[in-house]
Formats: sequence, C-alpha cells, structure tokens
Amino acid sequence: MKLKLFILIVLFLCLIVLGSRHSVKAVEPTNVLATHQMSLDDRYSNTMVNDVFKDNILLTMAYMRGIVKNPQAPDWNDVQKPFHYEMVLQPNQTFAFHDSVLPAYEGKVARTTAAHFDGAQGFKSDGYLMGDGVCHLASLINWAAKDAKLEVYAPTNHDFAVIPEVPKEFGVAIYDSPNESGSVNGMENLYVTNNKSKPVTFVFDYRNDVLSVTVSESK
Repeated sequence: MKLKLFILIVLFLCLIVLGSRHSVKAVEPTNVLATHQMSLDDRYSNTMVNDVFKDNILLTMAYMRGIVKNPQAPDWNDVQKPFHYEMVLQPNQTFAFHDSVLPAYEGKVARTTAAHFDGAQGFKSDGYLMGDGVCHLASLINWAAKDAKLEVYAPTNHDFAVIPEVPKEFGVAIYDSPNESGSVNGMENLYVTNNKSKPVTFVFDYRNDVLSVTVSESK
C-alpha cells in the first residue's frame, strides 16, 4: 500500500514538472505601427538579375540573423529558407543598415545588418554591381520605419532607379566600400532611431517568396 502511494506521489510530481515545461509563455501585447511587404520574385524584369537581387537580400537578412557560418561559402540552403526574425530597438537606440556610419552616429548604433555586401561575404554580382539588390531591403525598412513615425535619416535617395512595390520617396541608396572613407559610405546608409518611450520591434517574415516587415511598439 505504501509503495502504491509512493508511486502515485512520484507520478503526480512528474506531471507537475512536465506541465510547467510545456506551459504557454504569455505574449506581451503590442501595437502594430506599420507593416509593408514586397515579393522577391519581381525585383527586376530579367530573371537572372532578379535572382541575384533576391539572393543578396536574403543573404543580408542571414547576416542580420547571425546564421552565416562561413562568409566565403554561405550555405544557400539555409539562406533561402523561410524565416521569422525579430529585432528590438530600445528607446533611443539606433539601427544602421551597415556599420560605416556618419560621425553623428558613431558610438550610438546598437544594431546593424552586419553585412558589407562584398564578395568576401559571399554577395553576388549581376555584372554591374556587387551586392545589387540590398537597396530594396533598406527601402522596405525605411518605408515601414517612417510609417511607424520613428526617427529616420536616409541621406541618399534611390531615385536613379525604380524599386518595385516601394514608393519612390522611400527609396534608399546603400553602399559600403572598404576603399572609401567612413563619411562617404555613411552617406549611403539608413539610420532608424527609436524615438518612442517603449521598445519597438521590427518583425521580418519570409514566406512564399514574399518578405514583410512589421513594426510594433510594446504596450
């Protein structure tokens, strides 16, 4: 009888432990401030060029997500997989698209894509420019950030070429060359500062060849 009671007590304690492990974590409520998306299948009318744009956009996101193990030979199977990624900016924190920033932002940038868009990091060329297509990603982020009423500075507009699905006024030119000074590269960058009193989250989702960016503020 005592053995049966002991077994029942042990089973009961096991159920409590298992239940605690699988309990649902409360999700912090948020306010959606803005959301935009673009298809990665219509970045350019030429299929070969479009594929270069698409791969460079996804590789930038892979660096941002921290999943690239070997820059000399990125695992494209991992890079091209669907993903969900969240980037949080605390109040007054700044995101810069790359780390060659203007003097005014030195020491103030909390997050970047961690990418430099060159061959050493596995980026592709369409025969015109290495890393072509990353401006499309920056422009999508710029669009969402401005609609969310965050503090945004995009020094160089991308008005020299159309970015499909992104209104012209949100186009951002991105460039980062080791042969140029920081100030030159810094002018072709994107700076987003959380000017809210609460954390702001950028949610990136990639499904069915569509990339979306949603900006939310903690309640």
